[in-house]
Amino acid sequence: MAEEIRVRFAPSPTGKVHIGNIRAAIYNWLYARHTGGRFLLRVEDTDLERSTPEAIQALMECMEWLGLDYDEEAFYQTKNKPRHMEAVEKLLQSGHAYRCERTSRDGRTGEVVMFRMPKEGVIEFDDIVKGRMAKKAEDVQDFAIVRSDGSPIFHIANVVDDIDQKVTHIIRGDDHVENTFKHICIFKALGAPVPRYGHLSMIVNAQGKPYSKRDGAAFVGEFRDAGYLPEALFNYLLLLGWNPGDDREVLSREEMVSLFDLGKVHVTAAKFDMKKLQWMNGEYVKRLPKAEFKAALVKSVEAEGLKTDGVDLDYLVDQLQVRTKFLGDMPGNCRYFFTEEYEFDPKAVEKRLAREGVKATLLDLVERFSKVEAWKCENLENTVKELSQGNGMGPWVHPIRVAVSGRTEGPGLFEMLQLLGRERTLKRLADAAEKYCP
Repeated sequence: MAEEIRVRFAPSPTGKVHIGNIRAAIYNWLYARHTGGRFLLRVEDTDLERSTPEAIQALMECMEWLGLDYDEEAFYQTKNKPRHMEAVEKLLQSGHAYRCERTSRDGRTGEVVMFRMPKEGVIEFDDIVKGRMAKKAEDVQDFAIVRSDGSPIFHIANVVDDIDQKVTHIIRGDDHVENTFKHICIFKALGAPVPRYGHLSMIVNAQGKPYSKRDGAAFVGEFRDAGYLPEALFNYLLLLGWNPGDDREVLSREEMVSLFDLGKVHVTAAKFDMKKLQWMNGEYVKRLPKAEFKAALVKSVEAEGLKTDGVDLDYLVDQLQVRTKFLGDMPGNCRYFFTEEYEFDPKAVEKRLAREGVKATLLDLVERFSKVEAWKCENLENTVKELSQGNGMGPWVHPIRVAVSGRTEGPGLFEMLQLLGRERTLKRLADAAEKYCP
């Protein structure tokens, strides 16, 4: 039988989950699902100051939000300390480790345990992403595996946990490449099989530097709070370093699992493009079931203390959903449908209303629209077409839109007027003419 593939996501919870870390989790999850293997979660909670219950809860919420389910009970590193120290003792007895006095950065001297690196030969491995990797053993110095306070350091804890969890493939960021050379030596010194490694390229900003919070949202929770859909963020992060080999960009979860191949992961750094992510989120909003989008709209409107009475919500959803990129933009983008207390964009007023001749245009429209028998968008559009005499409707359309909504963008104008109704439309045109037009 073929060996069961076992991969793990091993974050150090600090309360915020960086997109680079969660992308590694996505790649591990997809690789496990694609191969029929197991996806494991290991919480490396040895930093007791930052690995608080709240930080761990934030991690779990992010994973649940993105649909990153794991196949076995979560593994907490602090609970495996006896095994870490057992491995240290084994290394000491075999001569692969030794004790020595060390002075820490704060000036305190104490006994630490050091791992003894081999002094000859080459440490090498076939990286699934980067290809053949090699380094002379003599170029890697001995390193600490137990602190002077008796606590195991990342290097030994990480390797022992991988052994105990029977991890077969380690997929992580390429900032760990140097650690990998060290870890391979620990695996061998403990007589354990060495997993296969795949190191993912960094996510960078437009200048090619590591993407951080200075460049914008960098943590999963920030994207969630900004109104991004989990499916959109998952899809976008997948494409930061991988593609299906064709022009497809918006993929179902089933397609992702079927197509994912570690051998297709890019070696070069992945540039984060916020506009592309925003576009993708809009694509996923368009694909939401109409009932789900409607429920989100009603919830956001009512959260603002507004009422939906008197608005044809089904028709409004038809107009809004194809134009909405973020659910969080509601009701800001459509407040004017539910209340007369809505803001006017000063730039829009200056450009479209505060000009000679616009007042007469709006008042003329009040009279013409009042005579439209059936208040339907096609009848309203025909009324303006007659005025334009085939020369373009811009001189009428733009002032109307700003007068009735305070904005320069939104649903189709005449669909908007149909939704607002005759009475509100005529009043808003007249009020805007008096208040904003010279």
